[in-house]
Amino acid sequence: QVQLGESGGGLVQAGDSLRLSCVASGRTFSTYAMGWFRQAPGNKREFLAAITWNSGLTTYADSVKGRFTISKDNAKNTVSLQMNSLKPEDTAVYYCAADRRHFGASMDDLWGEGTQVTVSS
Repeated sequence: QVQLGESGGGLVQAGDSLRLSCVASGRTFSTYAMGWFRQAPGNKREFLAAITWNSGLTTYADSVKGRFTISKDNAKNTVSLQMNSLKPEDTAVYYCAADRRHFGASMDDLWGEGTQVTVSS
């Protein structure tokens, strides 16, 4: 069973950058696609970006394309989300996700506990 653990959230100012990390553990995590979602209070969970472990194929939501970058470090079993030019509307709990069958917004097999990102104006 794959387990996910996020880190890197915090309080930043508008325009700042932040890097989130998700460490994956488990025997078969390499067969999963990994992704990042977020959920703001009162909103549905929103897909942000995804990457495949093996090929490094990526996909992004239009809302973050050009500002956020997903990457992986196979040696450290870590998937990261680099977030630049942060806006107050990026404030949310950010979740790492893993899925063996889906790639993108439909990913929902496994979830981390989330990390809070707050962007002040």
